[in-house]
Amino acid sequence: MKSIVVLFIIFYISAAQETAIQEFTNANNQFTSSVYKELSKTENGNFMVSPFSAETILAFAQSGCKGDSAEELRNSLHLPNDKTKVESALKSLLPKIKGNDLYTLHTANKMYVKKDFAIKEEFKKAASEVFQADSENIDFVQNTEAAKTMNGWVEEHTKSKIKNLINPNFLDNHTRVVLINALFFKANWSVPFQLSLTQKGKFYKTASDFVEVDMMQQLEQHFNYYECPHLKAQFLELPFKGGEASMVFVLPNEKDGLARLETQLESVFVPQHELKSTFLNVVLPKFRIESEIDFKTVLNKLGVSKVFDEKQADLSGIAGEKGDLIIDKVIQKDFIDVSEEGVEAAAATYVLIGVPFSAPIERPKYFLADHPFIFYIKIKGLIVFAGRVTDPKV
Repeated sequence: MKSIVVLFIIFYISAAQETAIQEFTNANNQFTSSVYKELSKTENGNFMVSPFSAETILAFAQSGCKGDSAEELRNSLHLPNDKTKVESALKSLLPKIKGNDLYTLHTANKMYVKKDFAIKEEFKKAASEVFQADSENIDFVQNTEAAKTMNGWVEEHTKSKIKNLINPNFLDNHTRVVLINALFFKANWSVPFQLSLTQKGKFYKTASDFVEVDMMQQLEQHFNYYECPHLKAQFLELPFKGGEASMVFVLPNEKDGLARLETQLESVFVPQHELKSTFLNVVLPKFRIESEIDFKTVLNKLGVSKVFDEKQADLSGIAGEKGDLIIDKVIQKDFIDVSEEGVEAAAATYVLIGVPFSAPIERPKYFLADHPFIFYIKIKGLIVFAGRVTDPKV
């Protein structure tokens, strides 16, 4: 039997470091488009994903990959084909995007290792110095207790928003390593929605089918806004306190326009330089989404196969020799709650590796999100969460 390693995911710089960070940010945003596109083919309703959480843990995994296995992973993540460059970017980025007294962004990495299993020193060094991951020995044979311990760590680092990430049935005497990344975000809007203005309204799931939901309102405020003729959609950016983080809503002009918009995602998840301060009335539904995503399926569709195949996988940078370890599962759980005060969001992802204000006074424009739309949250240009709402009532 082959051994198993499980990776669970759940965040004064030099010019060279800044370039590396920008390359990683661009890669992450491209990865967002690729992942969203694949999920939109199979997910019929609401969903949410943290491309950053997945990108981080898979970058962690590629630090232990060699040869074609490493190259294939980096290609799917749109990362430069240079492990040192990837690690340099993450080493600089993770502390840079941590929250402050205006918003909370907490990321944490952890490495659980089977007792007496030898991890290579170079990988342990990357875990500690690049991914800031503590290491702890654990008995995976006691799978219920092991899962309880690891799930407790995830809950602690996501304020109990992500529960039961790790299924004890995935752990056995072949499990060798579990890497976990947890991500938690909470921020208040720069301009909160007034509770007194929230009222029931129609949200059109299709051009003719609607549900009654709570609709929040911002009246006569200036926000960054853009009407894109090419995408036939409106972009609205709502800032969180502090201005470093924001949430972008992409609303198709037509009530049944989401499917068309999702064919042009490469133009959705990129910086919208045309956004400008505009006098607006904003109407948005309150919504809450919980998702679980099988990232192995997504990665397969993005061209990743070698790391899942015992005849081709080379994870010998973690332990052993080529073919001793394979990635068996990659799972992510996500949570988001959007309300009048602000947004709370969390994610946890795991990879199982086995062997086998200046506008003139005017009539306000309306941004009325009464039909399916795309959203994403970005921090300093980095997309941390993305998803879509097709029915806020679910």
